[in-house]
Amino acid sequence: MIEGESAVWKLGLGGDRRLLDVLFPPTCLLCGAPGEAGRDLCAGCALDLPYNLRACARCARPFPVPLPDGAICGDCERRPPPFEVCLTAFRYEGAVPFLITGAKFRGRLNAARLLGQCLAEHVRESADDRLEALVPVPLHPRRQRTRGYNQALEIARVTGRELSIPIEPRLVARTLATPPQVGLTARARRRNIRGAFKAMEDLKGRYLAIVDDVMTTGGTVSELSQVLIDAGAARVDVWAVARTL
Repeated sequence: MIEGESAVWKLGLGGDRRLLDVLFPPTCLLCGAPGEAGRDLCAGCALDLPYNLRACARCARPFPVPLPDGAICGDCERRPPPFEVCLTAFRYEGAVPFLITGAKFRGRLNAARLLGQCLAEHVRESADDRLEALVPVPLHPRRQRTRGYNQALEIARVTGRELSIPIEPRLVARTLATPPQVGLTARARRRNIRGAFKAMEDLKGRYLAIVDDVMTTGGTVSELSQVLIDAGAARVDVWAVARTL
């Protein structure tokens, strides 16, 4: 059960931002102060978030030291991923795990909304005008029934609305109920997720962006990207809220 604004969304008021701001005044999820700019985040906490500003231009892995714009990490040089580029708003540290865990496991729709807003703000200037649709990483139906929602979809809804980009969650399905990726090595993650997705229609020539909450080794989004490309997609990008180190 998603907490907070779930009842309002069920009444069909989810798209009326002004009414929601009256019923649920923006309040910082990190410190409780009034939120700013229609977000549940105050200016001070926003400044403290770990923005992913120095990162690989291909996979968004954070660099420990500043490097020239466009620099590529060693892994992407040796084994380029199937997606064209990955854009991530934050490093997975500081307050970010708290927000993502709330959105992912505790049904906090307000956290998912904030993360979607932050992702939209981060990619706004970099998003290609040719991009056609956002594809949230799907959950297996069994896991989605247990959890009650898909956090990647909830984040994508907000990001898509902010940027006026359609969401197409039914382009691909998760057909294998794979064990959780947490604790697995990069190689084990790739093996675990192999064959887990299936494209549900011909995607010839389409330009899509996958949306997820956290990118760790990139195994999941790489597998999903390859499935979309094999179904005919001309280009696939990845947008994730956070990237691990």
